[in-house]
Amino acid sequence: MKDAAQGIEFSLDGRLVASCATPQSRLSDALRGLGAEGVKSGCDAGDCGACTVLLDAQPVCACLVPLGRAAGASIETVAALACDEVPDALQAAFLRHGAAQCGICTPGMLMAATALLRATPQPTRAEAELALAGVLCRCTGYAAILDAVCAAHQHLPAPTAPVAGKAVGAGVQRLDGLPKVLGTDAFGADLWPEGTLLVRLIRSPYPHAAFAFGAAADWAAAQGLVLLRAADIPGRNLHGVIPPLADQPVFAERIARFRGEAVAALVGQRDYLAALDLAEFPVTWTELPAAMTPAAAITADAPQLHDHRPGNLLVRGRVAKGDPTAALAGAAVTVEGQFQTGFVEHGYIEPEAGYAIRKGDRIEIRACTQAPQMDREDIAKIMDLPESAIRILPCATGGGFGSKLDLSVQPYIALAAWVTGQPCGMIWSRADSMAASTKRHPGQMSLRIGADANGQLVGMEFDGIFNTGAYASWGPTVANRVPVHASGPYLIPNYRAETQAIHTHCPPSGAFRGFGVPQSAFAQESLFDMLADRLKMDRLEFRILNALRVGDPTVTGQRFTQGVGIRACLTALRPRWQAARAEAAAFNAAHGALRRGVGVAGMWYGCGNTSLPNPSTIRAGITPAGQLVLHQGAVDIGQGSNTVIAQIFADALGLPLAQVTLIGADTDLTPDAGKTSASRQTFVTGAAAFRSGRALRAGILRRLNTGEDAVLRLTPGQLAAGDAVLDLRGLAVDEFGYVLRAEESYDPPTTPLDPDGQGNPYASYGWGAHLAEIEVDLQLGTLRVLHLTCAHDVGRAINPVLLAGQIAGGSAQGLGMALMEEFIPGRTENLHDYLIPTIGDMPAITPILIEDPDIHGPYGAKGIGEQVLIPTAPAILNALADACGARLSRLPATPDRIRAALQARA
Repeated sequence: MKDAAQGIEFSLDGRLVASCATPQSRLSDALRGLGAEGVKSGCDAGDCGACTVLLDAQPVCACLVPLGRAAGASIETVAALACDEVPDALQAAFLRHGAAQCGICTPGMLMAATALLRATPQPTRAEAELALAGVLCRCTGYAAILDAVCAAHQHLPAPTAPVAGKAVGAGVQRLDGLPKVLGTDAFGADLWPEGTLLVRLIRSPYPHAAFAFGAAADWAAAQGLVLLRAADIPGRNLHGVIPPLADQPVFAERIARFRGEAVAALVGQRDYLAALDLAEFPVTWTELPAAMTPAAAITADAPQLHDHRPGNLLVRGRVAKGDPTAALAGAAVTVEGQFQTGFVEHGYIEPEAGYAIRKGDRIEIRACTQAPQMDREDIAKIMDLPESAIRILPCATGGGFGSKLDLSVQPYIALAAWVTGQPCGMIWSRADSMAASTKRHPGQMSLRIGADANGQLVGMEFDGIFNTGAYASWGPTVANRVPVHASGPYLIPNYRAETQAIHTHCPPSGAFRGFGVPQSAFAQESLFDMLADRLKMDRLEFRILNALRVGDPTVTGQRFTQGVGIRACLTALRPRWQAARAEAAAFNAAHGALRRGVGVAGMWYGCGNTSLPNPSTIRAGITPAGQLVLHQGAVDIGQGSNTVIAQIFADALGLPLAQVTLIGADTDLTPDAGKTSASRQTFVTGAAAFRSGRALRAGILRRLNTGEDAVLRLTPGQLAAGDAVLDLRGLAVDEFGYVLRAEESYDPPTTPLDPDGQGNPYASYGWGAHLAEIEVDLQLGTLRVLHLTCAHDVGRAINPVLLAGQIAGGSAQGLGMALMEEFIPGRTENLHDYLIPTIGDMPAITPILIEDPDIHGPYGAKGIGEQVLIPTAPAILNALADACGARLSRLPATPDRIRAALQARA
């Protein structure tokens, strides 16, 4: 080890380097300080493994290794794998198999896998699982990662690029995949400009507290820091994803309404401020009584979170049809139950991060987000600037799943950059992220469902109370989407579903893959099993009997003339259902404390906003040099929209996908493609891309004076079809620099819902059904999922590889919701107390793609992102009941709860 002046020397990716950080510094921080930003920081506690590197050829979590240990050692990061940006065999396998979705965990996965492959070039799946067990992934469900690692030795070439007109339906590698496997994709904490100042927040330690600042300004000045508070905001100290209900302050004023709420910010030199103990900041807290549950919040003496929302009621939702009370009274069989779900943390591996730069009278923000246009609208109001003065440049986003729809770092870095005139950045710690980010809404649900003697459903009643936390966020969306979906994809002639979103002193509940539908599906599908059992009917056949058909009215009175794929999904499960039940029966006959069970659940999910405008716009153009450019403003958070939308556009235009140059989301350069949520991007933005491609093609054909069936050829400076040639270099360019351009929009046709929730809330639904096979230990109460069979009607499989990745990833999150995930404010603000599925928790997954085209979708495609999570938990819980008779009404089904249910049954 050299002395401090010379630094600690070691080999980094084959070159000798020296770090002047202290020997006690985290190796991960030292490596990033030396420019190795392929080393990601997800937790700084050794929980996520994103920072995995090889230390003298052995995989280690760099956040747990002190820099001093690296003295004289050899450190390898993801940057050592490729040669001149040509991926090695493992990286190429990751690309082929779609093993990198958002990409934040990919460098750590690659390094752990590299160590394995050097020792065992052709590992078994079990060996790969063991080697990768220390690295978490929230996107992929791990299946594609294991496939890639086990196939890396094959050194297979990349798939052949599809020819013109053949991109749709091809398993095209991600167009943005190479930077992900090289570790060069720039996330919110990466590539900050030289001299960027750091911003840190002072947060409430209590869920409800009054506060007063002492000599805060003097204290900050003495530290060489800039202090920012509510009074420093030029515009309105308020933001929210639903503008009429915006209620969340950037900085709390006088009262903090949840633990982790920001009351002030400090700005200063990065290293100094990062090391500063903020416990010394002069603020006095007075803890106040807190209502942490809806039951507590609706009592007469409960503290009111918002004066204009008496009783802490944010909003109600309702869908009613027919006379369910009379129908249930006359039913041959009825079942009822009460169900409960808790907070669920999004658990993306990338905590919120980004930086902002002031450029004259404009602010540019580069941060992780799912909704750049929404960010721009709110930041303009906060900063009291025109929207044209705000530029949002989404960085690579390391997972979102709904939570990165809400503002996080953006207002703080924008204000800091505006005030200081210097680049300012912020990185939330894992504890910050888990305390202050939005969560899945906890639900308390009561249901009654009835059927006639033939098994036909006759009526259903549903009442749901959802804990929406301190601020509105997406609470109204959940409260209104749940009543539409709580019936499941079944024909129920008499129906009433009512919901309430109640404010509490908890973190805001927001969007999380399904907007409340996973909660209601757990309750409804559990009762369906109970109803089938009472009727002595096969549980799958009961669902098939009652599944919606073309022409049937939904609970909102909507009738579809096409595209209703639920019956096909359920029917596709029949062979495995019959075989799995027989196998489970044989196993159970031969075993005692171990029991196996099989469960099934169906789902439906409306694509896009509920009965609201939902447009996307896509621009495309051709330059005089012959470059084809697609302005695609839909943020790809790992789900694959960059690739899928380009596939749709290329085929609609009639040129090869390889000729498309993509300009990703940037509010200065791309039209508004809407937020990445509600399973809308393939369906809505894809439809806009299809229309843009067709419009551009029509303009080209007119110029060439040729027919619709012409085969286009684009070469440098020329467009041609047959013998017709258009010289692009001689044409005038427009304001965007194009000689030919098209810009088209699509907004799905919907109608408003009346007071009883009747109308057409969505132009299209996604449909699906999952079959779960599980094993439960009756003594320990542990449950292991052995296999998931997942049938989904996707309308048209634009990219089967990416679809399989979504099915596996969504199923993993559904499994976590079912078995282990429950956020408790103040107690589970890290990834070792809050558990998400590891690679060892995931079963084999068999996807079944049903293609029942929808006339509104591009090439018939429907959404997929959220649908895959919804039926997973109910299928698993139904399998548990099938295995041992224990019917749980509360999630997650932890071992203690399973044992309690077994004891109650006994």
